[in-house]
Amino acid sequence: MESRSILETIQMIDEENLDIRTITMGISLLDCIDSDGAKARQKIYDKITTSAKDLVKVAGQIQTEYGIPIINKRIAVTPIALVAAASSDADYVAYAQTMERAAEAIGVDLIGGFSALVQKGYQSGDRKLIASIPQALAETSRVCSSVNIGSTRAGINLDAVGELGRIIKQTAAIDPVNCMSLVVFANAVEDNPFMAGAFHGVGEADRIINVGISGPGVVKRALEQVRGQRIDVVSEQIKKTAFKVTRMGQFVGSIASERLGVPFGIVDLSLAPTPNEGDSVAEILEEIGLESVGAPGTTAALALLNDAVKKGGVMACEHVGGLSGAFIPVSEDAEMIRAVRAGRLGIEKLEAMTAVCSVGLDMIAIPGDTSAASISGMIADEAAIGMINNKTTAVRVIPAPGKGVGDEVEFGGLFGRAPVMPINASQPQAFIARGGHIPAPIHSFKN
Repeated sequence: MESRSILETIQMIDEENLDIRTITMGISLLDCIDSDGAKARQKIYDKITTSAKDLVKVAGQIQTEYGIPIINKRIAVTPIALVAAASSDADYVAYAQTMERAAEAIGVDLIGGFSALVQKGYQSGDRKLIASIPQALAETSRVCSSVNIGSTRAGINLDAVGELGRIIKQTAAIDPVNCMSLVVFANAVEDNPFMAGAFHGVGEADRIINVGISGPGVVKRALEQVRGQRIDVVSEQIKKTAFKVTRMGQFVGSIASERLGVPFGIVDLSLAPTPNEGDSVAEILEEIGLESVGAPGTTAALALLNDAVKKGGVMACEHVGGLSGAFIPVSEDAEMIRAVRAGRLGIEKLEAMTAVCSVGLDMIAIPGDTSAASISGMIADEAAIGMINNKTTAVRVIPAPGKGVGDEVEFGGLFGRAPVMPINASQPQAFIARGGHIPAPIHSFKN
């Protein structure tokens, strides 16, 4: 039995694109706070480079010893708006530059946490950080930024929603590619290992190791074995496959934790697609029985997939967290790209799908002349879905200057390419301009 499991794992890696998408070390910067910004940044650099100095080396050792591909090595830090607020700095670009230097020094791929949490209002550092995002992302290549603008418990900060629409436009005006490093959340989680939304929550330990798995190709291949069978069988097959994949994630995380001397946090069960053929969430949905992703029934099939992945994962690992679901980033999924090009998948259907999966309108290119108010409206819609359904939702859109519907934006690597999708021309300007706070829903009061 054990030999068969080993052979199955080898096949998953060799033939079905199974990998560990990321090992992410979370690092608290709360002990780096200083009223002198320069001193705070030096403390930040020292804390990151000391804590994570062996992260890349250990990941490489695990990959070599066990033959398990580990695609990304990443860092997540305490939201910088909290850390930098004690200083009198006028903007926080220098903090992003410090994060960049630290990430480069230890060789990690990305570093997240140039972030602010404003779901219930602004504190002194939040406005400075948000205003700094366009320049910070323009002057760095590894830094990722996020802002949480709503939650089930707090409602939605409509002032922040309006501001982030403008910030995304400003970021795209410098370079639209920078927008892929910026995500706007509702119900952001503190232990997410995936970028661009990762940050190290204030409730986390000083340092932690979180693992993000992948494996859409593995699930697709498993479902090929139950073609024509009842949907209950499909769910069970996904659950069994998610169990195997999650066990591998826990195995890698436990070894990394031991070797780095850092506590093991969680395995994020998310199915994260890539532009590679055979590594697509959309293809799983089509294997379930849809002629094409976007067809009637897509949301139901995705709900089944998401639920079965979670059930299989929690059986395999006692510490499951992060986002844990099926990602639907358009530019990173080859079959999604084809469906958009053919007109079978639009933003409205994608929005419906986000109600049952992780995590939101993700990696979507939109026309360059899309108004800031329209972008804010998209953010508000996604935040409302997250708030009402008590789940994490997000928006990561890329306004492409000079490009219109049908053109493409090229990102390269895991980020793929994105066809520019049409946006409803009706404007929410007056709604967004009201500002204020959308109250939390009645079911948020559970105490």
